Amino acid sequence: MDTQKINTLGELKKSGYKTKSIKEEIRSNLIEQLKQKNNPFPGILGYEDTVIPDTERAILSRHNILYLGLRGQAKTRLARQMVHLLDEFIPIVAGSEINDDPFAPISKYAVDLIAEKGDDTPISWLRREERYGEKLATPDVSVADLIGDIDPIKAANLRISFSDENAIHYGIIPRSNRSIFVINELPDLQARIQVSLFNILQEGDIQIRGFKLRMPLDILFVFTANPEDYTNRGSIVTPLKDRIESQILTHYPLKLETALSITEQEANILPEQEGAVEVADLLKRIVELVAFEARNNEYVDKKSGVSARLTIAAYENLVSTAERRAIINGESSTQVWISDLMGIVPSITGKIELVYEGEQEGPYQVAVNLLNKAIRTAFLQYFPDPETIKKKKNSGKQS
Repeated sequence: MDTQKINTLGELKKSGYKTKSIKEEIRSNLIEQLKQKNNPFPGILGYEDTVIPDTERAILSRHNILYLGLRGQAKTRLARQMVHLLDEFIPIVAGSEINDDPFAPISKYAVDLIAEKGDDTPISWLRREERYGEKLATPDVSVADLIGDIDPIKAANLRISFSDENAIHYGIIPRSNRSIFVINELPDLQARIQVSLFNILQEGDIQIRGFKLRMPLDILFVFTANPEDYTNRGSIVTPLKDRIESQILTHYPLKLETALSITEQEANILPEQEGAVEVADLLKRIVELVAFEARNNEYVDKKSGVSARLTIAAYENLVSTAERRAIINGESSTQVWISDLMGIVPSITGKIELVYEGEQEGPYQVAVNLLNKAIRTAFLQYFPDPETIKKKKNSGKQS
């Protein structure tokens, strides 16, 4: 369909265009991707048999989604990649604040415009990239931010009363009509704000001050939450959680090879650094093992988690440590030494939350201990366990 040639409602009708709800649209595009054996979520590693199939099932079921998992588990990235499952363009009533469907307008502006101009109603085309809204939940978020409020300045400029629907300033959710809308860290929203989402999810109603508007908003909601938030800052109120049809649990990489691939993909290493610094596979594995050791360490708070960003930052620091040494010594190229691993300590201390005993030990010491354990674990993958050999020797002497 040539969108440049379709500029009015009449031309849109002649083209044979049919409107789909956003959930039906994403569902049909996902089906096409699966039929063609394409990966709908490229760049998401380690979720091939867990989170991605769960997400695909939720989309096929036309569900709103809650991703529940610790920090650094690609929850928001998954939501952002859903944009690629949208149609490239959709038509909207030109000038509409809430992306009105020309065939089913819901705002007073669009209804009045179509009633006035009929088939001559101007339409515009919305790109898929413009159909994504995201809001980080913070305690200061208000109902007006999300849903909307009466705008006295707008009412004064238009010379209309506050009872006129045109005086409403729509919040970010109505403005995300026919789009994907993501709320990150949902438990941080105050309970009364979460309550305001009830009717939107279930009934499509929005209430603004004295207005009770029947607005069947067409939105795919995706929420993210960290289980730690349930104890630290707040919780998801039960009735809201009940209205989110699919809750998907995310996780950290289960295999070392997956973690290596993630770090290699995400680490921001300059081409000049790649050319000047060679990193042995053993050193890369030690960096990943630091995170694996931290997730099971008694001094590290397991509820907080150890983000994949730790190993990404650590790997960047490791390369920079070797680069710095080469620059100081006037060398054009070098390789990472085992002693360079001390350069990743700042990347560890800033990305682990410690329990009380860990605070007593000190972040630096805990980081060094984690590094030592990672080196030991890597050593045992290549060489026999010295402790085992020592015990065998001692038992031989005793006999």
